[in-house]
Amino acid sequence: MKILLYGINYAPELTGIGKYSAEMAETLAAAGHQVRVVCAPPYYPEWRVAKGFSALRYANEQRNDVHIWRTPLWVPAQPKGARRIVHLASFALSSFPILLRHAFWRPDVVVCIAPSLMNAPAGWLVARLTGAYAWLHIQDYEVDAAFSLGMLKGSLLKRTALALERMLLKRFDTVSTISGKMVEHALRKGVEQSKVVRFSNWADTESIYPLGRHSRMRDELNIPDAATVVLYSGNMGAKQGLEVLAAAAIGFAQRDDIVFVFCGNGPAREAITAICGNLRNCRFIDLQPLDRLNELLNLADIHVLPQRADAADLVMPSKLTGMLASGRAVIAMASPGTELYEAVSPRGVVVQPGDASLLALAIERLAGNSAERARLGKAGREFAQAVLSRDAVLREFEAKLCALRAGTSDT
Repeated sequence: MKILLYGINYAPELTGIGKYSAEMAETLAAAGHQVRVVCAPPYYPEWRVAKGFSALRYANEQRNDVHIWRTPLWVPAQPKGARRIVHLASFALSSFPILLRHAFWRPDVVVCIAPSLMNAPAGWLVARLTGAYAWLHIQDYEVDAAFSLGMLKGSLLKRTALALERMLLKRFDTVSTISGKMVEHALRKGVEQSKVVRFSNWADTESIYPLGRHSRMRDELNIPDAATVVLYSGNMGAKQGLEVLAAAAIGFAQRDDIVFVFCGNGPAREAITAICGNLRNCRFIDLQPLDRLNELLNLADIHVLPQRADAADLVMPSKLTGMLASGRAVIAMASPGTELYEAVSPRGVVVQPGDASLLALAIERLAGNSAERARLGKAGREFAQAVLSRDAVLREFEAKLCALRAGTSDT
């Protein structure tokens, strides 16, 4: 089967959505499918184009039997409001002629990954021109999140954007997303139930696993062996709610037995550094390369997953899978009834979003109970192995692709 994968983020050497896209493509290629990718140069979550790539030139490459076409885009230093729209539009425009060229390849399936929804119309068009199956995969509802978090404002703009989104979603043959609550959200947007599929993020339980020793990164960061490490690792953006974690860190500023590590890059890092960057119990490091990811995740005694309440079921943090796979305890901020609450509460600690004092109390209690940390870490690891393994999730995805495509061919 010929599969054309179209999405702005594709970076197998990093983490997050770019790595997921790459693993999806490479797994499908390894299964014998012909896979082509149209994407941007790697730039996320640092919001700058990675070394060795250009934001101005077209390029192509091949990795593990996947053929990749990279197209230019504009990357703003501060991705807010109109600048974020221009950023997404720049990729949609630059990638359109390359995507259109692939119509002559005549793919069987066109898979669009959102974000960014702005490039989905071109993917849908190529699918219709070639008779291919049109599949839209939603990692987060960027339109809803942008207005809920104040990145975009204006009632007319919101109504227009949501109407266009609704019209677009209903035209794809299949719309998949990563959690049950997000599936329900797609149905509320008018997508037919027969078209909606749950396609969860997965955990790489072979590359991410409990080390059974202290991470070597403790020495690099000058963290005593006896200290409890509270780790946040991932994008530092508006929807993460990192200001709450920073406030909790301030509350432990006079203690040497609890150390906070903030790992990542993004538009909110400067503000968070200004709040607690000078505290002796805080460390700030850049996003780590893939070959150091397991050492990083095992640096944590406690993983913390803050989240703003107004983004509750619009996103499902992909970083959670690695946290669980590492076998370390997890504290998440989520409200009852949300997908994140349901995922974490049986095997972690959940506190109300936005409350720094409750977060600090949960950290203090868990820091003082190593047996409970071990119990929760073991439960999270077992869940990752049983439910979130990459091979199981991607085998199911491939089977659905083949079945849906076969059904289309028969009609």
